[in-house]
Amino acid sequence: MEKGRVRRMATAGIVAEYNPFHAGHALHVRETRRRLEECAVVAVMSGNFVQRGECAVLDKWTRARAALKGGVDLVLELPTVWAASSAEGFARGAAGILEAAGVTTHLSFGSECGDVDKLRQVAACLDSEIYQAGLRRFLDEGMPFAACRQAVVRGLLGQGLSDLLSQPNNNLGVEYIRALNALKSRIQPVTVHRRGAGHDEGGHPEYPSASFVRERIWAGEWPAENPASLTYGERGALAVLRAMSEGDFAALPDCGEGLSQRIFRAVRRGRTLEEVYDLAKTKRYAHARIRRAALWGALGLRESDRPSGPPYIRVLGANARGREVLREMKAKAALPVVTKPAHGKGLPLLELEARCTDFYQLCRREPGPCGLEWTTNPVML
Repeated sequence: MEKGRVRRMATAGIVAEYNPFHAGHALHVRETRRRLEECAVVAVMSGNFVQRGECAVLDKWTRARAALKGGVDLVLELPTVWAASSAEGFARGAAGILEAAGVTTHLSFGSECGDVDKLRQVAACLDSEIYQAGLRRFLDEGMPFAACRQAVVRGLLGQGLSDLLSQPNNNLGVEYIRALNALKSRIQPVTVHRRGAGHDEGGHPEYPSASFVRERIWAGEWPAENPASLTYGERGALAVLRAMSEGDFAALPDCGEGLSQRIFRAVRRGRTLEEVYDLAKTKRYAHARIRRAALWGALGLRESDRPSGPPYIRVLGANARGREVLREMKAKAALPVVTKPAHGKGLPLLELEARCTDFYQLCRREPGPCGLEWTTNPVML
């Protein structure tokens, strides 16, 4: 940008895991920028742990660098207590950061339907009193939460709109809209039609899924420096889980409805994490919910460790335009902006994040050093 030129008014937020960053993500960034006339792009990215209850395949600084090279201007961290949460918790944490930043005008997300108005209708339904009453009735019958939710929406809005909730990116989009509504935010949701392989599907000539890329990395078929997986740190994770009491499991998020007891019993019998997940799973408890609970337990986190909203904004990386956004953000943000490791000392949630990063280093193919949270600066391009 030329010296003295006023920065473009639009700043689009994107919430992502970039696990890892791939061609589909780059397309989303380009399409967002095209629609919003060359806006700045700020990504709120999961740190070293992700929503499916796993390690990110590459560390957060490596993924931030890839995002910057792929078109993102500024990368902010979504702390583990929201990154490794249900879709609702994930969205609320990320939306809270974008709102607190004070510079975000739009939230852009990919979706299978590509229709933000339809997603708004579903979001409004999920926040209605009549929906809540219907949901309680279905839950009392012992149905899985996702099935209950979809059944209630089907009765209120019809089959077409309820079917949107069966697709993961639509589902997250609805939660982003709900999160913005809960914050009474002026940030406008924008959706980009998702192309290529589905969320957990295989390859695609142009836009393979992130899960396909991860499998190639773990198999050594695609280059990556020292990838991570919870499997590499499995014995350490199991040692922590086996030392937990039933009450410890009850203190984990989303472990009500008898799930804490099931995981406690599964941990006593399972010899691998996959065995634990399979032993705890029933039609009522989704596999991802069990994986997240086990991850929280292994990290030594409890529901009480997650505050009602983000207490700081952590910068993982920026390019030249991102640094310009960052200067504006420092003037307008409603929360402290952490740009240097030393600035995070004494922030309780960031101290917990440092502990999570130390565990992550033990889950890499070659174990890494301790203390990186306090010695690694943001990536600047």
